[in-house]
Amino acid sequence: MTARRKVSSGAPWESVVGYSRAVAAGDNIWVTGCTSIVDGEVVHVGDPYQQTVQAIRNIAWALGQLDSSLEDVVRTRMFVTDISRWQEYGRAHGEAFGEIMPATSMVEVSALIDPRMMVEVEAVAYKPGSGW
Repeated sequence: MTARRKVSSGAPWESVVGYSRAVAAGDNIWVTGCTSIVDGEVVHVGDPYQQTVQAIRNIAWALGQLDSSLEDVVRTRMFVTDISRWQEYGRAHGEAFGEIMPATSMVEVSALIDPRMMVEVEAVAYKPGSGW
């Protein structure tokens, strides 16, 4: 039986929807879509670059709770509300992952859970033994 470790960030939606910020099982860690939230509040409203930077910081925090880091990320997905601004989202992603080069996707969506949110980023990391 594979052990599983879970991390909660305390975001208001986690308990309502019933999900963890990150889950480690076996050698893999799945990080739920992260947005530009700090202490439960949307930050960097109207700035897709800074929102992406913050979302990736939130991913890094979740990975750190499971003894992992951005260097272990093998896959990301970016859900954006305005694909015409792809370079702004992409620049932030490239700054964080340029040396790591995970597989990724950027997909335009009609909306996120809060209309001030412009981007949500998911990550999958590979770290042997992360799930204990």
